Amino acid sequence: MAAKLLAGTPRLSSLPPCSVRFISEKTFLGGDSLIGFLPAAPGQVANERFNTIISRRLSGLEEALRIKRLRELQDNTKSRKRQPLRRGKVSGRLPVPDHILKPPYVGSNKLPELSSEYQIHDDEGIAEMRAACELSARVLDFAGTMVRPSITTDEIDKAVHNMIIDAGAYPSPLGYGGFPKSVCTSVNECMCHGIPDSRQLQDGDIINIDVTVYLNGYHGDTSKTFLCGEVDERTKKLVKVTEECLERAISVCKDGAAFKKIGKRISEIAEKHGYGVVEKFVGHGVGSVFHSEPIIMHHRNEKSGFMVEGQTFTIEPILTLGTIECVTWNDGWTTLTADGLPAAQFEHTILITKTGAEILTKH
Repeated sequence: MAAKLLAGTPRLSSLPPCSVRFISEKTFLGGDSLIGFLPAAPGQVANERFNTIISRRLSGLEEALRIKRLRELQDNTKSRKRQPLRRGKVSGRLPVPDHILKPPYVGSNKLPELSSEYQIHDDEGIAEMRAACELSARVLDFAGTMVRPSITTDEIDKAVHNMIIDAGAYPSPLGYGGFPKSVCTSVNECMCHGIPDSRQLQDGDIINIDVTVYLNGYHGDTSKTFLCGEVDERTKKLVKVTEECLERAISVCKDGAAFKKIGKRISEIAEKHGYGVVEKFVGHGVGSVFHSEPIIMHHRNEKSGFMVEGQTFTIEPILTLGTIECVTWNDGWTTLTADGLPAAQFEHTILITKTGAEILTKH
């Protein structure tokens, strides 16, 4: 379950990373803005000519990519047959037996603050994290088998709830900051935190199912975007690339690695395909606390800090076909892309080791 990057959190710029890079290249390589102010020196004419040639080539490539991206967005809008997502009827909160251990936030509708405590475990804690994450992965796989046209997200929620309870665990989203359900189900243009309801899945939909369980005092958090029926090729590619972004981001993680490498790797892949990387929702530390430091940014950033052996956190990039701007329904949770184009997300909880990262929620 993604943490929300609150207003006031330090960030490199309000501009998308691609815009920052574009401005930098135009200023630094364009020639006019710098060369016009520098006096000519012996031997400099050839360098200026070379810079000008490079500038023109870069400008031409950037313009070609811009036009290609614009046409793709126009095609996406024209070919979109599905109706905009609408809220269905939300059923009542499902009961949890008294003997199930519950997280400390249950019983309060107040959204817990992000804990400053990093989740670093000893051998016993690692064993407990593996157990919680293994369960969340099994539950997610089961939920995925239910995805088909005509099923409601409320039905998926009930099945997930029962499976978690039967395993002696608690569904972490239930009651977190007042969230009314046991799983998040985000369909099509819903970026994240979709509330299960009476809406039936349609042929051609995509749905992210986000499962977190609380088992023996530890949270295991994972999500995956599933295809429902026959999905169009553009959307299938978005889903595939989003999963690749997660896998490639995990590959850079190990003891001593900088957190900012995660966003850099994801952005490199997303930009290659012309996709947006959502900045507002981030990964987070997870363990005995649901959401804690470190904040894991999925876009290019200059976040300080390094990974530590024994540490657990989530990586959960959200990629979009269009804008990364979003709108949130008045339920305070359901967040959609502002342009109505699809978004996809994948998430794993990982454990940092000396030489790499262990995927605790591997399906």
